[in-house]
Amino acid sequence: MFAITGITGRVGGGVACDLLDAGLPVRAVVRNPAKGADWVARGCEVAIADLHDVDALTRAFAGTEGVFVLVPPNFDPAPGFPEVRAIVAAVKSALAAAQPAKVVCLSTIGGQATQTNLLSQLHIVEQDLGAAIPICFLRPAWFIENAAWDIPPARENGAFPSFLQPIDRRIPMVAVGDVCRIAAQLLRERWPGRRVVELEGPQRVSPSDLALILSQLLGHTVRAEPVPRERWVSLFTSQGMKHPIPRVQMLDGFNEGWIDFEYGESNSTKGTIDVETVLRSLTEQALAE
Repeated sequence: MFAITGITGRVGGGVACDLLDAGLPVRAVVRNPAKGADWVARGCEVAIADLHDVDALTRAFAGTEGVFVLVPPNFDPAPGFPEVRAIVAAVKSALAAAQPAKVVCLSTIGGQATQTNLLSQLHIVEQDLGAAIPICFLRPAWFIENAAWDIPPARENGAFPSFLQPIDRRIPMVAVGDVCRIAAQLLRERWPGRRVVELEGPQRVSPSDLALILSQLLGHTVRAEPVPRERWVSLFTSQGMKHPIPRVQMLDGFNEGWIDFEYGESNSTKGTIDVETVLRSLTEQALAE
């Protein structure tokens, strides 16, 4: 039995589907019983548990061969990241009580970075969960699917704003499908202690590369236009963010190169889904809406 948190999202749901497709038993961990109905129809057990509820999480994790831990993303956390600290404390206590055979935890590229930024939330996850149980931290690269935000302006204006700069600098990116597949694969493996797997796609990608592919898919020239850094805070604030600085720091980390894989490109696991495949799917979805 594999317990999957975050199962109502794309990554958690994808991990669960990969396990189910392999004929393996899955326990869907959901907060709302209504959210579990579709998973029951697929043959899953359902455990009702909020990620702050130690007792409910302990029951959800008990008797499992593996647990997939996905801390919900928070794009506007309070200073000091109290939200993620509360969740990690509860998950850590539940894992210690339930003692599953292993844990796969979704982290991020740059999970090792000590400089404060938005991804520090997952640095906290890695530090606090430790290795009392065999645990693998899966560190995926920048999700290619983030380009979904770029398609409407590219379609309408022939350009999309880029916070990744310079626009011709290639960085590690990965498709969600590869993240799900590798996470499900890791849940079926065995290892002692703490493990880190860093994951990227088959090739590195720049905003200019994205623009070129979108030009081909949309049938007109598309440009990536860098957004001046001095505008970032006011722009993010105008969009409703209360605490924009961690996001700015994260983007600085990518652009300055200190958010990267700890063990280098040669040691990263490579996915199989290329950027054009993902952009084609995203473009088809946008055009169908």
